[in-house]
Amino acid sequence: MYNHFHLAQKYINYYLTASNGKGHGIHSPFVFDFIKKVLNDNKKYDSYSSIETVRNKMLADERIIEVEDFGAGSLALPSKEKKINDIARSFLKSKKFAQLLFRIVKFYKPATIIELGTSLGITSAYLAKANDSSQLITLEGSVSTASVAKENFELLDLQNIQLVTGNFDETLPHILSKLKKLDLSFVDGNHRKIPTLNYFHQLISHSTQSTILIFDDIHWSKEMEEAWEEIQQHPQVTLTIDLFFIGLVFFRTDFKSKQHFIIRF
Repeated sequence: MYNHFHLAQKYINYYLTASNGKGHGIHSPFVFDFIKKVLNDNKKYDSYSSIETVRNKMLADERIIEVEDFGAGSLALPSKEKKINDIARSFLKSKKFAQLLFRIVKFYKPATIIELGTSLGITSAYLAKANDSSQLITLEGSVSTASVAKENFELLDLQNIQLVTGNFDETLPHILSKLKKLDLSFVDGNHRKIPTLNYFHQLISHSTQSTILIFDDIHWSKEMEEAWEEIQQHPQVTLTIDLFFIGLVFFRTDFKSKQHFIIRF
């Protein structure tokens, strides 16, 4: 994991060198549409306020739970016993990016979504609320954390979520074996190079040209940057979009050559 100073330097470099996020100079119609209709969709959807109310509830929740963490993210809060509000502060995806995930699902309408890393269920709620006809399968390693997420799903009356607990190495292959195809996946678990690449290879085996894979924290560490670079180079990957905190991967066959965009957001 990079320290805060190193990460801040990387972010400044990204901000100064990335495309401006307005679509200027973007010659790909697909990416231009993504920028205009998804990235820069500033509408305040009704679901935003209800989910953010639950986030605020988590930020005020001082209950202590015992968390079994299989990934590198546990370094931020090394003790197994954690306060829910500390988990909410340290691990939940920001409102800005969680709402972007909502807009991605709303625009592209994936039927089947897999999320690796439920945490307290805030990002899961955004993914599920964006399209009631989609099915979200969300995987969480910690039983106690998943229990809190389930409470939040009930608070938000989410009916299109299947919550699966256990080590991803065991649960992901089982879930994928039951799927005909995967439309979208958000990978927010483990944050190590080899496990991330293992998830990627498992997911692409069930992907089509319309599948979207989204990886969290692609610049979080040297390992994650190496994983992101390897993902970009995979022969089936035709388009990647780097938003610094997340990376999007596409497999569309209508592109003549690989394309990679770094876009300010």
